[in-house]
Amino acid sequence: MISYLEANARQRIHALLDAGSFEEFLPPSLQIVSPHLAQLDTPASFDDGIVIGRGTLQGRTVLAAAQEGGFMGGAVGEVHGAKLVGLLKRAVSEGVDGVILLLETGGVRLHEANAGLIAVSEVMRAVLDTRAANIPVIVLVGGANGCFGGMGIVACCANDILMSEEGRLAMSGPEVIETTHGVEEFDSRDRALVWRTTGGKHRYLLGDCSAVLPDDIAAFRQAAFDTLMRYQQNSAQLTLEDLESEHALLNRRLQDFGNYSEPMDIWSRLGVANPEILPMLEAEAFMQKVAGKRAGEQR
Repeated sequence: MISYLEANARQRIHALLDAGSFEEFLPPSLQIVSPHLAQLDTPASFDDGIVIGRGTLQGRTVLAAAQEGGFMGGAVGEVHGAKLVGLLKRAVSEGVDGVILLLETGGVRLHEANAGLIAVSEVMRAVLDTRAANIPVIVLVGGANGCFGGMGIVACCANDILMSEEGRLAMSGPEVIETTHGVEEFDSRDRALVWRTTGGKHRYLLGDCSAVLPDDIAAFRQAAFDTLMRYQQNSAQLTLEDLESEHALLNRRLQDFGNYSEPMDIWSRLGVANPEILPMLEAEAFMQKVAGKRAGEQR
């Protein structure tokens, strides 16, 4: 077993795709780095914290990107974002079978905030353009830094999100919430609370991700392939019906859970018996226990 959590970006992308199939675009040898970091005397990375390229997944041609959480927490800057946008545009021009994004990021780089914000908005547009071309975009989240900020929105623009229990997904990170609203609103040092609120299990129960997987790259590989194959039979395009369905789900969530601040109370409201044991369950046991209990499914 290769731990997704402990692997770096290159290890993840090489293990996820068929052996020897990955061809990296704009590798570190080209030394394409952020111009903004140099101006601030900040250390740069020759790949700007993201690996992009082409490969195959069980024989299917895909383009893939993996953010490196070890460099600035996977934060997005101008070059980082441009590499993502270019990859997505290339997916459309080549008509590949799918795009897989291995996201691990705290959001936009404060060192180049405006450029990073613009980059994230361009990535969102590129994701939707890719889906409009009927090419599925699949997001994997299982790194130590989670997926926060603008890239959390990018993830939700994709067709599917696959997470491990260790992965986290949200718009604002725990430290940001605590800084802006105080520790009374959210204690970022309460790790159990952080994972109950933003972790894969809670996101699955709310309907934000499609599966909770073991911390094993092989499990992510199989789940990504199964998801890709599902879109061989179904359109990957975003339709008005999809948007209306999503808005209806969000409205029901607000009505049903808007007064709750503790995720465990939400799990109980969803009909999960003994919700306090969910954090202790392995991924497979968790999926079995909560079958039919997700938001929108229990009605």
